[in-house]
Amino acid sequence: MNKLLTLLRKDGFQAFWLLAPSVIGFSIFYLIPFLLGFWESFTDGAGVGGSKFVGLHNYIDLLGSSSFRKAAANTLLFTAVSVPLLILLSLGLALLLNRPLFLRDGIRTSIVLPLVVPVASTVTIWQIFFDWNGTLNEWLHEFGQGRIDWMQSDWSIGIVAVMFLWKNLGYNMILFLAGLQSIPRSYYESASIEGAGPLRRLYHITLVYLTPTMFFVVLISIVNSFKVFRETYLLAGDYPYDRLYMMQHYMNNMFASLDVQKLTAAAILMVGCIALLVALLLAVERRFRENME
Repeated sequence: MNKLLTLLRKDGFQAFWLLAPSVIGFSIFYLIPFLLGFWESFTDGAGVGGSKFVGLHNYIDLLGSSSFRKAAANTLLFTAVSVPLLILLSLGLALLLNRPLFLRDGIRTSIVLPLVVPVASTVTIWQIFFDWNGTLNEWLHEFGQGRIDWMQSDWSIGIVAVMFLWKNLGYNMILFLAGLQSIPRSYYESASIEGAGPLRRLYHITLVYLTPTMFFVVLISIVNSFKVFRETYLLAGDYPYDRLYMMQHYMNNMFASLDVQKLTAAAILMVGCIALLVALLLAVERRFRENME
């Protein structure tokens, strides 16, 4: 009995009991449904007679679908364009607001405010601005230009990208500011004494010591770019203009038609794509840390 009590008092068992509620909740609501969905992606969904294992048949059909290829291409294009812009803008703002500046606190607050604005309210503002009878078209009309149906043109993905930047800029800026403020000021003072200019200090000190934060911000930004469905759905509905048709639109439409096999197959491919990007980022970060050591 004493041995059992001693074993239960060890740090490993105490950690297990503290983590058990979270692990159970995560397993019930995330892990088990994911594993069930993973299995469904390899079945035919026969239903009454029981599902049969069909191997990669669902994935082959999925890759042959023009709708899926269009959704995947639009999603990857959106990520490839919006994430680098988000990183550059948020880093630039963080560098600017990390130094003494008039009304710095007010500027920081105004940039962070979009984080607390609900998505529905954000979309409403965007609709008012980019609607056929909206503010932007009124301005164009005042200057003698024709109206543009912004959400039914190739400009639509740019509109969503700007909304994505506006919504996430403040969060990334906060992370970069935290990283910048953790760099000791003595490094910059020593570099200045040795004659290093602003660009050399930026490249050899700021960017080097900000790299771990950079990897985390890039990772979070990539994940957020795959979650832009709410904005596009509220802006343009189930079947938007081709340029706005994202992976989440495809999966949502498969769910509406109860095509669970294609839905789960698409979800597994998207998770695999994100996992691959994360693995590449972690590998680059690990190599960077080894070189730093």
